[in-house]
Amino acid sequence: MSTRWRAGRPGGHPRFRTSVRWWIAGRTVHALLLMTLGALAALSVAVATVWTLTEHSPRSMGERFSDRERLVALSLTALRACVGAGDLAPEQDSTAHQVLATVASVTGSLVPAVLLGIVLIKMFALRPFVWRQRASVSQAWTADFPGYSRLHADSDHAIIAVRFYNRFDNLSVVDLRARAHLRYLERSPHDGSLVIYKQWLKVLDAQGDPADERSWLAVERGAPFTVWIPVEAPVPELPFRHIQGKDLSGSHGVKLLVRLTARTVGLGTEVADERWFDLSAGDFELGRFVPLEPDLNKDVWRWRGWSGFDGLMPPPPPDDPEPTRPAA
Repeated sequence: MSTRWRAGRPGGHPRFRTSVRWWIAGRTVHALLLMTLGALAALSVAVATVWTLTEHSPRSMGERFSDRERLVALSLTALRACVGAGDLAPEQDSTAHQVLATVASVTGSLVPAVLLGIVLIKMFALRPFVWRQRASVSQAWTADFPGYSRLHADSDHAIIAVRFYNRFDNLSVVDLRARAHLRYLERSPHDGSLVIYKQWLKVLDAQGDPADERSWLAVERGAPFTVWIPVEAPVPELPFRHIQGKDLSGSHGVKLLVRLTARTVGLGTEVADERWFDLSAGDFELGRFVPLEPDLNKDVWRWRGWSGFDGLMPPPPPDDPEPTRPAA
């Protein structure tokens, strides 16, 4: 699959727009509340400033703006009007005051609806998965599948591990599916323009065999899961230049995408998440990830290994022998 990447030219293209709904869904509740309060506070200060500039008063401008207590009181009054908890008292013969009072009143009537819309969007914008910061690249025989590990006991091929977990302790997720694909840009042999290519990558299924996707029937609360992506080539250093038969030496903007889809128990809604790993931006690291040690007698958050979830296992000392590979 490929997509042409062209520079803009006359004709009304490209046409881009930002979806407010998805912009809100991508922010935290705290950030949205802070931005809303900041915008209302800025509007209140602006209303108070223009109100002071346009009021009929024998005092000079310097005297008006040097009265800080009055400015603060006027700003707070404007803030209460902007949230619908009060009203401004405009001068009857001042058009500017009438306009400012109308703006504050309209804002006060819209703010509850906007806040309700934000709450509804955040309620249905579930992002239950937390990703490990980087994808780890280790020897293929270190994969957590005995058959695959024995098959590659004498191989120098590498394998990519992408880790994640469900962060909601009261949300059950079932029918989880993970797929991976590669995105890269290459020059067209016809006109030399850059073309975007996408290639589906094989992942290891539940039996440790290469497949189109990896699926889990259920996702335990907090337990980490791993998507194993065979490289099918040695990776002595980063960035790697070959993956599953594709030579990336002449490619630009190489990124690996891992996409998750699942369903929630109770809500019955479908959730989806994805993570991009940039080959040239330090999103990969050489080594095996730090494993967790499950203990069914303890809460999942107390399992050993969480403190090193984003880290790598330390390499063996120089005088220690290389870790034993499984028998081929």
